[in-house]
Amino acid sequence: MIQRICIFIIFISSNVFCQTPEIGGAAYQQKYQLHVRKTDSPIKIDGLLADDGWRGVAVVSDFATHWPQDDVPLKRRTEVKMAFDDRFLYVAATCYDTSYHVIQTLKRDAGFWESDAFSIVLDPQNSKTNGFIFGVTPANAQNDDLLTAQNFGDLTGSWDNKWTSATQIYKDHWTVEMAIPFKTLRFDPAKRIWGVNFLRNDLKNNQYSTWTFIPVNFNGYDIGYTGSLHFDDPLPTVKGNVSLIPYTTGGLAKDNEKGTDLKNTFGVGLDAKIAVTPSMNLDLTANPDFSQIEVDQQVTNLTRFNIFFPERRTFFLENDDLFSSYGSPPFKPFFSRSIGLDQNAQPIKIIGGARLSGNLDKNWRVGLLTMQTAAKDSSYPSQNFTAFSINRKVLKRSIIKGYLLNRQGFISETDRKTNPLAEYGRNAGMEFSYSNVAGNINAWAGYHISQKPTVSKQNNIVQFGGGYYGRNLDFTLDLFQIGTNYYADMGFLNRVENYTYRLDDRGRIAQDTLIRLGYKAIFNEVNYAIRPKASKINSHQFGIETFLVWNPNGSFAERFNRLRYSIDFNNTSSIGVRIDDNDVQALFPFGFTDSDYPLPSGEYKFTQYNIRYESDYRKKFYYSLSARTGGFYNGTLHQLKADVTFRAQPWGNFAVSFEQNDIKLPEPYGSDLLLLISPRVEINFSTQLFWTTFLQFNTQRNNFNVNSRIQWRYKPLSDFFLVYTDNYFTDPLFKNKNRALVFKLNYWLTL
Repeated sequence: MIQRICIFIIFISSNVFCQTPEIGGAAYQQKYQLHVRKTDSPIKIDGLLADDGWRGVAVVSDFATHWPQDDVPLKRRTEVKMAFDDRFLYVAATCYDTSYHVIQTLKRDAGFWESDAFSIVLDPQNSKTNGFIFGVTPANAQNDDLLTAQNFGDLTGSWDNKWTSATQIYKDHWTVEMAIPFKTLRFDPAKRIWGVNFLRNDLKNNQYSTWTFIPVNFNGYDIGYTGSLHFDDPLPTVKGNVSLIPYTTGGLAKDNEKGTDLKNTFGVGLDAKIAVTPSMNLDLTANPDFSQIEVDQQVTNLTRFNIFFPERRTFFLENDDLFSSYGSPPFKPFFSRSIGLDQNAQPIKIIGGARLSGNLDKNWRVGLLTMQTAAKDSSYPSQNFTAFSINRKVLKRSIIKGYLLNRQGFISETDRKTNPLAEYGRNAGMEFSYSNVAGNINAWAGYHISQKPTVSKQNNIVQFGGGYYGRNLDFTLDLFQIGTNYYADMGFLNRVENYTYRLDDRGRIAQDTLIRLGYKAIFNEVNYAIRPKASKINSHQFGIETFLVWNPNGSFAERFNRLRYSIDFNNTSSIGVRIDDNDVQALFPFGFTDSDYPLPSGEYKFTQYNIRYESDYRKKFYYSLSARTGGFYNGTLHQLKADVTFRAQPWGNFAVSFEQNDIKLPEPYGSDLLLLISPRVEINFSTQLFWTTFLQFNTQRNNFNVNSRIQWRYKPLSDFFLVYTDNYFTDPLFKNKNRALVFKLNYWLTL
């Protein structure tokens, strides 16, 4: 029945998008124009907007509502003007408002979309494939990031560079001034027309507005919808763009699991950023250290397969899309967490590396990455990881791209004979990604292949799909086939590796084992939104998902269907319900409890019911609640989740997350009560000094983690970190595993 509904909606939508006029592109560059001139008068970045350099400058103010409705009147006015000199691109904005603002945090690159804010989008190549975003809140908390044509999710805040901003708050408005060094923007001075857009977050009215009109179904920072920024005077030629970031680190560490004594640690290292050309950057790192990076946010895994944890290390995140955008969520040929981290997210020493990335011209982007790790122990020899990627823009907003990956293990001759797969893993692939000018019609196709010693068959992936993403209706159809012998030594694969058990003659677990098995899959998602006007409701959201999986021989493996309905209210709260219908044909025994008897292979059919509520997040106290109940293979599952936050604006956030999963399976397969409790305290003493403490009590992983971090940004992009981390067992309760106290001091030097 669900599949028939999907087919009907797809048929109706085909008539809808065929009639949708294309917007954006060259038409926007003609309609939305801002001319900027060089100023000879100095501009002081103080937020006052009183300098002579701002006199007589063109102002843009006719912003359009974007989200959550793009066809309602705008409640707050925004005015923006720009200027430049030989060193900086200047931006000034006046945001009309009240004297009260929603400010979630003072930290850089944190919670930007949950605070009142202003930002500018820049596309110096005017290619609509990649660019920059710079933004500030009324409290002058900065946010910056790289943008690409494939920015489908939230901003990561992974890219940092030096720029200056200041704000002032008045009774009926607030102002912002920015000075963005031309050195940071990687541009060709001969090209005097850039892509540009401006964004305004007005949280009290729950409105996001943009200078150019961007339909509600696209991100407000979509670089396909930029206007044109015309430099009426010649742009400066940037020279000598080199930054050196040396660091030193040290501390104390003790590992009670391994029985080691208290150890002193000390290290030094260096990062460097070198502008090879105005649009090409070389990043170098020697003995990098990531001790200051916040620990992973733990989750409870109720699937039979590995789960995906995002990359947090900033060195790997800059220009990450050049390497990581290949594949689909179930498979990623390149995933940087494979470099310098083992399967338990424990660090493996990185000796050094380099990354060359950027634009060759308006149509070509390239990336080359190489990293060398040291040997950790006999199971982790030294490794070299090398990745190459190239993107070619075609048509208006489409891309052809290809990659080569190589992991080379430096193993002994004995290991080469006993475990030949450990010697190397190589991958190659090409993809074509089509997008029309408006961005509401997408299609993609890809072919990927892997190479390892002794493997020559069933080692490829074929993928194709497409989708329509309209204002009210969107759908996605993705089809792919993964070979049993496709390996991704530098990537992430879901479902191929089946963790199972060898059983004794009584059906009990005798030994853990791993079986590889490829699969064929179809994923389909259809969503429809109703957006009423003059209502307390912003939108009604209806959704259908279907995921079908077959084994390589064509036999049925798994199916799930999801039906969703949610309501988004004007006050930012929301409520939603969902029904999940599952049918699993398990080929191997598997388990979720501590029982000696795993669930047997066979067919499992079960249905689950979900409900969630999220409160008004503009308030100082806000929360979300959710519950799930129903079948769980041959038993039952009852799940409760709660997230509660109190914001002492703007200096503090106090939050706690709670998750309980009550699994009951028939005897002898066991039952379990899984708890995940995560309190978090964030104290912002200023926009330069922060203290964050994060606790995680996880019974599934038998771990209680304490992580407390002080960060002092004593100069722009120069930091001192002091980090305390402690790990305990949850059973036996509070028995210590290991602990460490470390500091890290770095200094950003621009030459």
